[in-house]
Amino acid sequence: MTNSFRFPTRLSLAQTPTPLQPLDRISARYGGPRIWVKRDDLTGCSLSGNKIRKLEFVLAKALDEGCDTLITCGGLQSNHCRATALLGAQLGLRVCLLLRGESEQPPDGNYLLDQLAGAEIRTYPASVYQAKQQELLDGWARECRGQGRNPWVIPTGASDGHGAWGYVQASQELSEDYTRHNISPEYVISASGSGGTLAGLHLGHRLYCPTTQVLGMAVCDDAEYFRTKALADIESLCRLYSVSAPAGLGKPEVIDAYIGEGYAKAGREVFDTIRQLASTEGLVLDPVYTGKAFYGMLREIALGRFQGCRDIVFVHTGGVFGLFPYREFFNQQ
Repeated sequence: MTNSFRFPTRLSLAQTPTPLQPLDRISARYGGPRIWVKRDDLTGCSLSGNKIRKLEFVLAKALDEGCDTLITCGGLQSNHCRATALLGAQLGLRVCLLLRGESEQPPDGNYLLDQLAGAEIRTYPASVYQAKQQELLDGWARECRGQGRNPWVIPTGASDGHGAWGYVQASQELSEDYTRHNISPEYVISASGSGGTLAGLHLGHRLYCPTTQVLGMAVCDDAEYFRTKALADIESLCRLYSVSAPAGLGKPEVIDAYIGEGYAKAGREVFDTIRQLASTEGLVLDPVYTGKAFYGMLREIALGRFQGCRDIVFVHTGGVFGLFPYREFFNQQ
């Protein structure tokens, strides 16, 4: 790493480094490359998942600016909002969550943890949330300032020029994993829901392991959206921290063929994949992000996309708490 990419200050919140483990039984079953999994579902317990890596940088910046209130947004079962609520409690910050969806009674999964963490929650129907998201965030921030508080607004998934550092740093960690296991994976694959993880992996792998291609599996929106969003987050990072992107960065590769009916809507094939991984490898996925992405990866293996590849890496971005509200789908045959 050059001096121009010295990492900014971050908080030590995640349990890292996380393991990189082979999935030999599932690899043998599908007859393609050896599949490895980066266990970012193990970044903590209640704080598990990829959002913690991003928030280490985001919250360091927020605290440096004198923030005493965090405002963010997401779906009712948002992993990011749950992580923000719990970290806010840990750091003694007020947390305000703007959530898309109807309030659950009784609360379950991430939404239950949001409440236990003491977050202030406002829920809105999807149509209102989508049409007025920024207006609602800005309005809540004005309310907080009117109360004499100093809010910091975090975008969906902490995916911006601050949060993208999380997976630049994770890429450095992965490069050390590759050396330790004596592998040179042709691909590293991750679910893409808000673009920040994809941005960090794309920039980080160009810096630390440029022979490994980053591949995003879209769980919402189309491939061009994520390619554009990832580059926008990288450009923001470079501008905010006065660094230069490496020459020939290009756009990340994204597949949008496995979104299904839309965000947080999974088909039978995804639930079957979740069951298969749990029973074959003891690895728990979720239907919103990792289940869709892993199913897509397996389909691409079957279609011959990775023919000739020896090793590929799947980044497990967490989401286990979001599994529980879908329990009824596992009872359907």
